[in-house]
Amino acid sequence: MKICFFNTNIAWGGGERWHFDMAKSLYDKNYNISIVSHPKGSLNKLVENESFTQYSIKLHNLSFLNPFKILRIFLLLKKINPDILILNLPRDAKAAGLAAKFAGIKNIIYRRGSAIPIKNKPINRFIFKKLITGIIANSEETKRTIVKHNPNLFDIEKICVIYNGIDISSFENLPKKENTEKLVIGNLGRMVEQKGQYYLIELAENLKEREIDFKILIGGDGHLEEKLKSMAKEKQVEKFIEFKGFIKETPGFMNELDVFVLPSLWEGFGYVLTEAMATKLPVIAFNVSSNPELIKNNENGFLVETGNIPELTNTILSLYNDKKLQAKLGENGYQKVKEKFTKEKTVFNLEKYFKELCPGC
Repeated sequence: MKICFFNTNIAWGGGERWHFDMAKSLYDKNYNISIVSHPKGSLNKLVENESFTQYSIKLHNLSFLNPFKILRIFLLLKKINPDILILNLPRDAKAAGLAAKFAGIKNIIYRRGSAIPIKNKPINRFIFKKLITGIIANSEETKRTIVKHNPNLFDIEKICVIYNGIDISSFENLPKKENTEKLVIGNLGRMVEQKGQYYLIELAENLKEREIDFKILIGGDGHLEEKLKSMAKEKQVEKFIEFKGFIKETPGFMNELDVFVLPSLWEGFGYVLTEAMATKLPVIAFNVSSNPELIKNNENGFLVETGNIPELTNTILSLYNDKKLQAKLGENGYQKVKEKFTKEKTVFNLEKYFKELCPGC
C-alpha cells in the first residue's frame, strides 16, 4: 500500500509530530511511504534522516488559486501515485486536494487535529463535498467541531476518530525524583494565545500570596515568550517561574515535576497531557475541548473552569504535600495511557482504517 503524508507547515506542532510518527511506524511495517513537506519546515529537516521518500513544496493560503502550483502538485502526485493521501493544513486540503482530484487519487483524507469549528463558507463546502473523501479526527471533540456550523458539510459517518498515541516506554524507568517540600508545577507547549500560559503567571501570584513553597517550570518557545516574562516581572513572581526554552527531551522535563498544568483555551488532543500521565504525574486542565476525553475528574487528574484561577489555585493546594493523592492520580493516569493512548494503539487503528478504505491495496 502506498501512503503519502502531505504537510506544508513550517513550525513543529502536534500535526507534524503525528505525521512523522505515523509515517515512520508504517514504514517500519513495510508500507510504501512518502512525505511532502515545506522545504524550510521542521518536518522536512526531521525526515532528511529517514529512509522513506521525501519531497518538498511551498504553499500558502491562496495557492489553490495558482494554476501553476496546482499543476506542480498534480505532476508530483501522479509520480507518487499513492493509494491514500493524508492532508494536514487547510491550505493543503485546498491546493493538494484539488490537484489530487485531478490526478485521480481515490482516497483523499484530511487529518483534522484542531478542535476549532470549520467555517461554513463556499470554499469549505466545495472542499469537503467535492475533494475530501474521508477525515481523521484526533478526538471526539474535534469530530464535533468539524460539522458544528454546518451538519451537512461532510458525512459524519466518514469521520474516523483516531486518538494520538505516544511511545510510553520512553517515560518508564526514569530516575526517581528527589523528594522535596517544594511543589514543582510544570507546563509544556508553544507560547501562543491558545496555550494560555499567562494563567500560570496569575497562578504564581495567588500561590505566592498563600505563602506556598513552589516553582513553575514552563517549557517551550514562541512569540509570546518575552511578553510572558514581562508579565511575570510586573506581577513580581519572576523568581518563582523558570522559562526552560524549547525542550528536546520531554521525559526528562516531566520527571522534574510534581504536577502538570495545561491552561489551554482549546485542544484537539493534548499530547502533553498523555506524556505527563505516562510519567505518572497528576494533571490539571481547563474543562474544555477534548480534555475531558483524557482526564476523568478526581480520578487521574482535575478539570477546572476555564480561566478560574482561584479554583485552579485551590486544586493545586489540594495536591500540596499530599503525596498519596499525587501518587493515586498519577498511577490512574498512567494506566489510562497504557489502555488508550499508546503509539501502538494509534498505528493499529490507522492500519485498520486504511485497510477499510483500500482493501485490495
